[in-house]
Amino acid sequence: MVIIYLNYVILPQILSHYITFSQSMSVHNSNRSFRFRQFEVFHDRCAMKVGTDGVLLGAWADVCGGTRVLDVGCGSGLVALMVAQRAPCATVVGIDIDRMAVGQAVENVARSPFADRVVCEVADVRAYAPAFLFDHVVSNPPFFEEDTLPPDKARMSARNASALPLAELLSSVSRLLQPAGSFSLILPVQTADRFVTRALAEGWRVVRSCIVWTTLRKPPRRRMLTLTRGHVGEVRQESLVLNAPDGSRSEAYAKLCGDFYL
Repeated sequence: MVIIYLNYVILPQILSHYITFSQSMSVHNSNRSFRFRQFEVFHDRCAMKVGTDGVLLGAWADVCGGTRVLDVGCGSGLVALMVAQRAPCATVVGIDIDRMAVGQAVENVARSPFADRVVCEVADVRAYAPAFLFDHVVSNPPFFEEDTLPPDKARMSARNASALPLAELLSSVSRLLQPAGSFSLILPVQTADRFVTRALAEGWRVVRSCIVWTTLRKPPRRRMLTLTRGHVGEVRQESLVLNAPDGSRSEAYAKLCGDFYL
C-alpha cells in the first residue's frame, strides 16, 4: 500500500465539509479566483468554488495515453484545465447543466494556454450525444445526501446526488466511454463503497483506488477511483493521509500538486 501525506486547509466561505487550498496555492482575489502556475480559475459565478476535491482529482486521475477526455460536471473548468495541462495531446470537453458556471468556464479556458484544446458547454450527461467516444472520463460529481442539502437551488444541483444520481452517471459514462477507456471520480468513502458494488455488478472493474484520510486517528474521508470495462491487471491500492504526524502539510502534498502551484 502506498501512503502519501497530504493536508487540507478550510476556506471559511465554503461549507465546512468542503475543503480548499487557500494556504497551499497563491490566491488572487480569493473571493473570485484561484491562480495556478499556468492558468487562473475565476469561480465567483459558480455554485461550487475551487476546492480540494476537484484539485485532487485533477492531479490524481489517470488521463495519459488518450486523445479525448470528458469532464462531467465541469463547473468553473478547474479539472478540465488541469487535465489539459497534464495531457498535452488530449482534447478535453467539459459539460455541466449550470449555464452560469459554464459561461465562466468558457472565459477561464479562453484566458488559459489550453484554449485550443478545451471546450466547455452546457449539457446534461444523461442526454449528451457527442459524435465520438472518449478515452477517459473524469468527474467530481454531486454526492451529498438529502440531509445535507445546500440552502439554494444552484448549490443543490452542484452538490447533491438528487441532481444526478450516481447510477445514472455510471450509465451515462458507459455510453460515452471507449470499451477500454477509464473513468475516474472522487466520492465520500461510504458512497464510494456503494458505487463500487453497483459498478462491479454492471461489468466495471476497479483498476486504481485511493483512500483519503484527514488523519489516521479519524475515519477516512474520501475515496478516489479509476474504473474500466477493459482488461484489468494489478489493482493499484493507495492511501492519502492529509496531515503529517506533526500536523503540517507534507512534502508529498506539494509533490502531488506541484505542477499547479505558483
